[in-house]
Amino acid sequence: MTNQKNNTDLLIADILEGIQKVKGQDITILDLRTIENAVCSHFIICTGSSNTQVTAISGAVQKMVSQGNSHQKPWHIEGEQNAEWILLDYIDVVVHIFQKSTREYYDIEGLWGDAKITQIETNY
Repeated sequence: MTNQKNNTDLLIADILEGIQKVKGQDITILDLRTIENAVCSHFIICTGSSNTQVTAISGAVQKMVSQGNSHQKPWHIEGEQNAEWILLDYIDVVVHIFQKSTREYYDIEGLWGDAKITQIETNY
C-alpha cells in the first residue's frame, strides 16, 4: 500500500508541475479515497483561458508525467478535439482541464462535494 501511495504522490506532483508550467489557473485536488465507489483516488482540476491554453496544459502534463518521476502515459484521453474540457485518465488520478465556462457548467467540485478539497496556490 505504501508503494501505491508513493506512486500516486509522484504522479500528482508531476501533474501539478505540468499544469503550473503552462500557468493553469484555479488548481484543485479532490481526494476521493474516502468516498465509496469513487472512480479513482484523486481528481485534479484546473482552468485554461482558451482552447490553446487547455491544449498546452494537457501536453505539458503528459510530457511531465511521462518524463518525470512517475513515468506514465495516460490510459485514456478525451476532449482534445474541441479543447473545452480535456480529461487525462491515469487510472488512479484523473485530470480535468477546463475552460472557465465549461468548468462552471459541469461543477465537478459540487458533484463530488464529499471529497477533501485542496486548492493549490500559484504565484503567477
